[in-house]
Amino acid sequence: MLDLKFIRENVELVRKNLRDRANKLDLDGLLKLDEKRRKLIQKVEELKYKRNIASEKIAQLKKDKKKTDHLIEEMKDVGKEIEKFEDEVSTYEKKVNQTVLLIPNIPDSSVPAGLTQDFNKEVRSWGKKPEFDFQPRLHWDIGETLGILDFGRASKITGAHFALYKGLGASLERALVNFMLDLHLNKHGYKEIWPPVLVNRECITGTGQLPKYEEDMYRCELDDIFPIPTAEVPLTGLHMDEVLEEKNLPIYYTAYTPCFRREAGSYGKETRGLLRVHQFDKVEMVKLTKPEDSDIELEKMVQNAEEVVQLLELPYRVMLLCTVEMGFAARKCYDIEIWAPAQGKWLESSSCSNCGDFQARRLNIRYRKKDGKTELVHTLNGSGIALARTFAAILENYQQKDGSVVIPEVLRPYIGGVEKIEG
Repeated sequence: MLDLKFIRENVELVRKNLRDRANKLDLDGLLKLDEKRRKLIQKVEELKYKRNIASEKIAQLKKDKKKTDHLIEEMKDVGKEIEKFEDEVSTYEKKVNQTVLLIPNIPDSSVPAGLTQDFNKEVRSWGKKPEFDFQPRLHWDIGETLGILDFGRASKITGAHFALYKGLGASLERALVNFMLDLHLNKHGYKEIWPPVLVNRECITGTGQLPKYEEDMYRCELDDIFPIPTAEVPLTGLHMDEVLEEKNLPIYYTAYTPCFRREAGSYGKETRGLLRVHQFDKVEMVKLTKPEDSDIELEKMVQNAEEVVQLLELPYRVMLLCTVEMGFAARKCYDIEIWAPAQGKWLESSSCSNCGDFQARRLNIRYRKKDGKTELVHTLNGSGIALARTFAAILENYQQKDGSVVIPEVLRPYIGGVEKIEG
């Protein structure tokens, strides 16, 4: 979250941020609440000072064996006033804190301002789009024809927008997970974590998903815990309320987890196949860094995600997202989009974000510098990468005229040497 003092001192910058992100939060209302809160705090401090002076006077009067009844009675009334005003302060603080949690991070100066995806900027592209001498088929048709995807039975056992992988489809999904983890562990220097996939409200609020995105969350109401929308949540929350040592930074974590998103409000052709499933697998990358290192660490993270797609030999492009397209907690974000030839469009398969100290302030994650002072870390997160759309892109890019699908060469050692999925 943003520091309240920062908000007061940079009102116009925060106001512009809200406009650029199409956020309709009432900033003036927040500032009025904060002003009332601070006036009440000042009143409480004045009354406490008055009570302290009176206490000293009462002590002196008792020492001089003089009457103190009138002063004691007066201080009882002051005590009641203090209690009343402190209750009001608490009420205003709760309102202020709840509102501050709804203000998105301030974008980096390099982020294009824009209210539609048309303002996203293509940074680079890689690979050649495949050319077919036949009409390419959509991944959901390929998967069901080959018997490796079953949306009907997934719907029967759970509901709409879930996927069931079968046979070599399940093996291919597992191969993707193991390939990505091995790459990030053995080449990119990440440490593997196997976290819980249920997290408490404090953790998921700390990373910025709540309260903004609660309608897109699944929730276990009895315990007020949430199936994770991304492993970013437990991986970043690992160090909540901790002070790290500077010598141990940066910290790199990676994890495979299933992820759960209700995708509230999504409908139509954008929900077909694996495009917007409510449960999907993902390998996530998270970094905790010193502030001065976070920008370069973001670029490295994007390169880590790109290498996954390059080794799969899938054509992709990297997009720098504009203000309205970025995640709530991000100050800068790149998307990696893989080409889906049958659909004729790019599929977002990875988002890599630098969140600055936004999440660290909410989670209270600091590091101790060499001079002994503490400072908030910077947190970064990125898909390394999300599997559902990658799986879809493999089926569409590697499909053959006879209906089979060639397995990317880099995955074959993970799938028992199988070279092709055939009907």
